[in-house]
Amino acid sequence: MPSFDVALEPDMVKINNGVSTAIKEIGTRFDFKGTSASVELKEKEKEIHLVGDSDFQIDQINEVLVSKLTKQGVTINFIDKGEKLEKLGGDKLRRVDKIKDGIESELAKKITGAIKNSKLKVQASIQGNEVRVTGKNRDDLQQAIALLKKEFPEQPLTHKNFRD
Repeated sequence: MPSFDVALEPDMVKINNGVSTAIKEIGTRFDFKGTSASVELKEKEKEIHLVGDSDFQIDQINEVLVSKLTKQGVTINFIDKGEKLEKLGGDKLRRVDKIKDGIESELAKKITGAIKNSKLKVQASIQGNEVRVTGKNRDDLQQAIALLKKEFPEQPLTHKNFRD
């Protein structure tokens, strides 16, 4: 029976390249000279740490980071902006942004609900942090992919493991 998996997986290589170029620009910009402005990628924890002297400076660092990530082709919807600023020693502040990896259960339920409500001849089941869609023929699965792209345009969903 043909099937495919719907996943939400960031391209960590592109994210790493975007953070690296943001670090280079922050190091060379005049308005960041002599400050504690920095960006750090924690790949294992899937986090980006922004450090600055004030919340305004962290917003400027975020703008640099977003521009570099978009130039690398990374969808910004992969990044959950941290809500609170942590105080570090002295005047330093830190914001921790999370990188989405895997479909959350609430989104997975919305995806399966959208597929069931579409009256397509496919079934969707949640399997961990992915959603598997199965159907009798390839055309139905392609219609399901088109439906998901239309229903969830703000989510950077990927379709993988397409099997006949």
